[in-house]
Amino acid sequence: MKLKEPHLILGIGELLWDLLPEGTRLGGAPANFAVMAARLGNHAAILSRIGRDELGEKAVELLEPLPADASFLQVDLLQETGRVTVRFEGGQPSYTIHQPAAWDFLELTNEWVQLAENADAVCFGSLAQRNAVSRQTIQFLLSKTPASCVRVFDVNLRTPYYSAEVIRESIELATVLKMNDAEAPRIMALLGISSPDRAATAILRMAAERLLAEFPPLRMVAVTRGDHGSLLVTREEWHEHPGVCIQVADTIGAGDAFTAAMTHYLLRGASLAKLSEAGNRWGAWVASHSGAMPALPEAERARIANVIEG
Repeated sequence: MKLKEPHLILGIGELLWDLLPEGTRLGGAPANFAVMAARLGNHAAILSRIGRDELGEKAVELLEPLPADASFLQVDLLQETGRVTVRFEGGQPSYTIHQPAAWDFLELTNEWVQLAENADAVCFGSLAQRNAVSRQTIQFLLSKTPASCVRVFDVNLRTPYYSAEVIRESIELATVLKMNDAEAPRIMALLGISSPDRAATAILRMAAERLLAEFPPLRMVAVTRGDHGSLLVTREEWHEHPGVCIQVADTIGAGDAFTAAMTHYLLRGASLAKLSEAGNRWGAWVASHSGAMPALPEAERARIANVIEG
């Protein structure tokens, strides 16, 4: 892998507003990922599309003081900035994802292709591929990344916006597959790969090993388990983390923070144990705050980094 610093990391896909009971919060998994990756010291860019509307202007205004690079955002003259209505039951969110949205129409540009050709890591999901336009753009950009690029497929199963075809094509383009324990059996069923419908560590590890066998380009499978931590599996080893005990505000963006921290340390050749610790620490920090992009004081960033480094 490249040794340059900072690493160029891209979050490709949806940028949207979460309409929460207590107000609006900017989000979208690739954007959340890019913000956290930038906070950890990388050059992280958001490749998405907003509308020429009030919410689009508000998104740019909110991103301005954050370290993520929002200069590559596209502006759609016809479609509105994305919105998601979020409701909570027992602390867990449910989503109404409004469509169409500007991020359904990601345009392939020379500027974006050049970024992909120089990327050290890319994160993409399934939701942004619900429309054929964005799906083609995302998959073409992935095909232009260097062989050394860490390509993270962060599954985001939102009914009805996914299919077996999109899941399979995405995994084939990825070097890292990240999913949660509820998604794991659904993904295995979609792909027609047998796996018991249980979430015990041994079962999840078996599912990860079968995915690694089925898709040779994959180097690692990461499974998040909420407050039960995570499981990382490669062809050579695996590591289970018990999680971090916190008072949960909401879980929006926690998985994206996990993915960003994991990717940050993966680019630096860290052990699975450190990848797990970093992912869980930063995921827990986001879950202890409201919204996906809470303010991060420098002292808090340094404290968490010191805990991770041990």
